Amino acid sequence: ITVVTWNVGTAMPPNDVTSLLHLNTGETNDVDMIAIGLQEVNSKINKRLKDALFTDQWSELFMDVLSPFHFILVSTVRMQGVILLVFAKYYHLPFLQDIQTDCTRTGLGGYWGNKGGVSVRLSIFGHMVCFLNCHLPAHLEKAEQRKEDFATILHMQQFEGPVANGILDHDLVFWFGDLNFRIESLDICFVKYAIDSNVLSQLWEKDQLNIAKSTWPVLRGFQEGPLNFPPTFKFDVGTNKYDSSAKKRKPAWTDRILWKIKPPSKGLGTGGHRPSQGVLSVSQLCYCSHMEYTVSDHKPVAAIFAVQFASKVDKPLVEIYVADEWSRPEQAVVRYKMAVGFHRSSWDWIGLYRVGFRHPKDYVSYVWARSDDGERCLEKQLSAQVMFSEEALPKGNGEYILGYYSNTSSSIAGVTEPFQISLPRSEEGSSSTDSSGSSSEEDDSTLVLLAPKSRSPSPGKMKRHRSRSPSLAKFQGLILRPSSRERGTSRSPSPQSRRSLPRNIPTIHLPQEELGHHGVKSKELGQVAKSPEGNSFYHTVQEQGGLRCVSADSSLARADPRNLGLLPALRLETIDQALGQRRESADQGYYPCRRMSPTSPPGCGTSPKEELDR
Repeated sequence: ITVVTWNVGTAMPPNDVTSLLHLNTGETNDVDMIAIGLQEVNSKINKRLKDALFTDQWSELFMDVLSPFHFILVSTVRMQGVILLVFAKYYHLPFLQDIQTDCTRTGLGGYWGNKGGVSVRLSIFGHMVCFLNCHLPAHLEKAEQRKEDFATILHMQQFEGPVANGILDHDLVFWFGDLNFRIESLDICFVKYAIDSNVLSQLWEKDQLNIAKSTWPVLRGFQEGPLNFPPTFKFDVGTNKYDSSAKKRKPAWTDRILWKIKPPSKGLGTGGHRPSQGVLSVSQLCYCSHMEYTVSDHKPVAAIFAVQFASKVDKPLVEIYVADEWSRPEQAVVRYKMAVGFHRSSWDWIGLYRVGFRHPKDYVSYVWARSDDGERCLEKQLSAQVMFSEEALPKGNGEYILGYYSNTSSSIAGVTEPFQISLPRSEEGSSSTDSSGSSSEEDDSTLVLLAPKSRSPSPGKMKRHRSRSPSLAKFQGLILRPSSRERGTSRSPSPQSRRSLPRNIPTIHLPQEELGHHGVKSKELGQVAKSPEGNSFYHTVQEQGGLRCVSADSSLARADPRNLGLLPALRLETIDQALGQRRESADQGYYPCRRMSPTSPPGCGTSPKEELDR
């Protein structure tokens, strides 16, 4: 497991982070998971709006760089400028379950998220592991405040489930971030002398975190490797020189990575013997800073751990069987078998992914896992079967992977080995007709956000992910691309890693009566379905009466898993347009139904007053 922490100081991402992640080295082949904690990501209002609608540029960078090495984004959580990303090799995905996130604000007495902690917890091969990224209060004299804030984070963050409800209840905890501990007593001249003379050990005993580990009960059991790298704060941006401003901040090891193994239970084991101490072991293979990155006044820190479990769950919840090659459409048959106790849902689906995909929603096409005899197959332990339509299959040659996405657990429960698809390319040119120009004519003078009542795609309410931070896996079709001035050279280690959006999203045909309900003509619906923006939240079509839209609560939008549980739908229009259309609808007595999840009751429309007040 590789863990990285970096206070990026609101900077733009650099062009290359391969050395930070220890890529293109022998170590990469052995790494199974990577956790990346960022602090002070640009979170100004205009930037947060973009990042809420699209994927932030730092997350885009790490996904672009890691996907060619078969790392998939497992989970992410953001609290203003504090971000945590957890990646894993694709073949480990079925064994990463019970994924939950949480965040705790401690800035301004708990009302502001510039300081605090974000966490991702999950079961790894049956063992509970928690990654906690923190940004604690700054300045030398705030040591007690850092202690109180960390205790608050540990107390406030609680997870659902029968085991590991608190952070310290997990079998293994990784705690990292800009912890902001400083060097006491020693003056700046001696600190710089020790750094220049490479006698860093003379600074260790005055490091506040080293002192706290032996005196604060809340830190009991936390371990850290030796600080054999220079203090990582504070540098002049763009250089490797410590602060030369008028403040002349004293160098300090503010950026740290620690871990804690849950102590064995105190009770006696079977036969009156104490349980084995060797259930879990952690060895730190590397702990270093990276001086080559100068975009921030902090240097990033990375650590590599070897984690050894005494046992592991090695059978996936869903086993998928597929032919070695699909050379004809009729071969696109998928058989799958669900394990006993697996909680299937009618919203489960099987995605077809290109090798090198970035996250679970980054599929080429999909098919719903809704076989007619699904319950019987689960009960009798038989194989169920589904088939991809010819229109949904990618044309040409390539390597692909199938993954079973469980809506109940919001994770992939089974994957296949890579297999080949070799289908002839269609001779008919896919001409983008006049459907692509419809949205460009809208007035973008005012942004109107229409927030859904529920973001849960499954029957019943799910409260697994309590963080309100945007989940990157839900924004596959919405990617923020930097301008040519900001973009610079490629950030990816290989030119193939930055791929275009998948174009093989299947067309969905609605029955005539449902078309009438939404007020969209069949010809106009065809234009929407064929639009290259077919996976956006709102699709605008031209009508004689003005602009109309197919909203995210329609069957067209709900039929794509990317639109299940997404953040607010949006469209661009002036206030006069918005109110005018609503008044016109009110005069006609027609109020569209606002069904935000498949379980919302049919009669869920709002009154005209409620709609205008909204």
